[in-house]
Amino acid sequence: MSTSPSTFAAPSVPSRVALRDRPEVRGLALGLLAASIWGSYLAMARAGVSAGLHATDIAAIRYGVAGLIMLPWLLRHDIMGMTGMGMMKGAALTLLVGPLFVIAGVSGYSFAPLAHGAVIQPAALTLGSIGLAFLVLGDRPTIARVIGVAIILAGLAVIAGPGLMTGTALTPIGDLLFAAAGLMWAVFTVLSRRWGVSPVAGTAVVSVLSAAVYVPAYVLVIGADRLLAAPLPMLAAQILVQGVLSGVVAVIAFSKAVQIIGAGRAAVFPALVPAVAILIGMPVTGEVPNSLQLAGLALVSTGLLVAIGVIAVRKPRSH
Repeated sequence: MSTSPSTFAAPSVPSRVALRDRPEVRGLALGLLAASIWGSYLAMARAGVSAGLHATDIAAIRYGVAGLIMLPWLLRHDIMGMTGMGMMKGAALTLLVGPLFVIAGVSGYSFAPLAHGAVIQPAALTLGSIGLAFLVLGDRPTIARVIGVAIILAGLAVIAGPGLMTGTALTPIGDLLFAAAGLMWAVFTVLSRRWGVSPVAGTAVVSVLSAAVYVPAYVLVIGADRLLAAPLPMLAAQILVQGVLSGVVAVIAFSKAVQIIGAGRAAVFPALVPAVAILIGMPVTGEVPNSLQLAGLALVSTGLLVAIGVIAVRKPRSH
């Protein structure tokens, strides 16, 4: 499809109030908040692994803290009936985005390079969510969304760079773990919308069930020796980012974005996570992005704005 310089144009907005009240803008703000927190989570996970923590330790921090935070709310809102969704649906959502999700995503780096995870997991999540939203919810992707996602995937590939071409005989195992983690969250996104699960209720159920099942098993089988031996400042940072922000705030923000703009459109936000992680990782891990990665970040950001509708895609005029 040929385009002209006027193909992409920002929509006119009559006032700041009108801009704030647009669903696309509110959904964009919530999605960006979730992506920013998840980028922080990835950067802190790298720092934690470098300090000697394992994926199982990070999962224990995330859901132990989030479970404690959300337990009082769940106790006031029908804990026995899982806020009305029932135990089966609650257990299904917990299996999808509970400890197994974190362990699969983080463990993939034991087999595959970081660049593979930076592309495969968000790509699987984005494409899986859009495909499932169409099949399950009847949310047909628009041309703008397809173009935006294509730009995002191209940006992710640029960010990953030469690392996409590296690997070992065990690399496919890591790639499968990344893809599995991405698809797990995609299914969670679509089921939450289909079942009408509110953002707070879904977060509370997943957090409390994960804490009740996983944390005792973790302490009994694995033990908390690594956590107890971790430096206190690093442990406090992990608790804040993993448990409070990623485990609670980001899940609520993303789920609310799904409610506002739909599962298919909200699926583009997780693709921003690697780019955000690169920026946040600069002070946290000391990794400075190169010019290629910055170019990829610009591509991902442009693709997001196109896919979400902030930058309008117009058909070229016929001459």
